[in-house]
Amino acid sequence: MLQRTILAGLLAGFIAVGVYWWLSAPVVAAVGNAPAHVANLANGEAMFNAGGCASCHATPNQPDRVRLGGGVAIKSPFGTFYAPNISPDPNDGIGKWTDADFVNAVMHGVSPGGQHYFPAFPYTSYQHARREDVLDLFAYLKTLPPVAGKVRDHDVGFPFNIRRNVGIWKFLFLDDKPLVADATKSPQWSRGAYLVNSFGHCAECHSPRNALGGISRGQRFAGGPNPEGEGWVPNITQKSLGEWSAKDLAYFLKTGELPDGDSAGGAMKRVIKNTSQLSEADIAAMADYLKSLPPVEGPPRPKRKEAG
Repeated sequence: MLQRTILAGLLAGFIAVGVYWWLSAPVVAAVGNAPAHVANLANGEAMFNAGGCASCHATPNQPDRVRLGGGVAIKSPFGTFYAPNISPDPNDGIGKWTDADFVNAVMHGVSPGGQHYFPAFPYTSYQHARREDVLDLFAYLKTLPPVAGKVRDHDVGFPFNIRRNVGIWKFLFLDDKPLVADATKSPQWSRGAYLVNSFGHCAECHSPRNALGGISRGQRFAGGPNPEGEGWVPNITQKSLGEWSAKDLAYFLKTGELPDGDSAGGAMKRVIKNTSQLSEADIAAMADYLKSLPPVEGPPRPKRKEAG
């Protein structure tokens, strides 16, 4: 009887390990039969700005936003991540990457070496991008100056530092579904929906997260605690922005100025540096979509401690 119990336990253990190994395996796109891509550098630059690539990947403490040597610290409840070098440097950046390497990194969160990237890299939103736009972005990045220098390792403790576990996280929170245009909406609205939900990755900061770090789907765009640990990220649904017009939103994305005369602060200042580079049409499209977001109640903000 004891022998049977031990054997059953061992069998259950092997099955559990097998299921874990299967669910946690990196999944990449099959791109071998993809048609050759003719790059559109202007579109690649637009995706670069919509995605805010410079906000995380520009080398700190220097003024050039297209020197993408990385190194920005990204704080989270799970540790501190450091944005990598994505300049075209062949040794320290992505200069030796292929189109397939870049597509799998951006859209699937998998490195050229076959490892999971941590979701501090917002591929949960980038997965919804179009492949041709991702390749245009890659072509644009290759025109930028190479920057030498490796970025330090992430400061993430056990068990969150085990990359294989990210595969389970992806199984729970990635859907790999393309964005489908709403036939009842205007082309401008559809363009805005695409930019906001893919490269713009606005929900990544403007949504509360659960204990595993996944976006709370029912409160998407409803604001919440700053994932970097300080302050509160605002609700950007009509619950908070109901009095803003689409023109107000567009002006904010262009200038960082609020309707009441105040201006963007914190991390949003870096975002505005990127969105301000977009075309007037793309800014208007993003504003049109954001204005259409239905009101959603966000998580309760903690009460401020009274000075005593």
